[in-house]
Amino acid sequence: MDELQIQEKVIDLLKTVYDPEIPVNIYDLGLIYRIELSDDQTELAVDMTLTAPNCPAADFIMEDVRQKLETIEGLKRVDVNLVFEPEWDKDMMSDEAKLEMGML
Repeated sequence: MDELQIQEKVIDLLKTVYDPEIPVNIYDLGLIYRIELSDDQTELAVDMTLTAPNCPAADFIMEDVRQKLETIEGLKRVDVNLVFEPEWDKDMMSDEAKLEMGML
């Protein structure tokens, strides 16, 4: 797979991860801040946040992301980093997510 295919696969997989309390995937919620692939395309780093720092499902969500991304062929390492800068707000959601949540 080339870099673009891997990026697309990462996004497709992230769209299968949900916060159990919200019926929208974490990608469309705007919780993914950075997706970075190493030059040799064997290491993936993802920076993500949560809708709230005290999210009770944080460990579950982080492990779900890690497990799904580790299924991508050719990756030897996946780092999922939890960050809280910038702080998440609803403006980071995709239009699809806002529609799903009744905000549009």
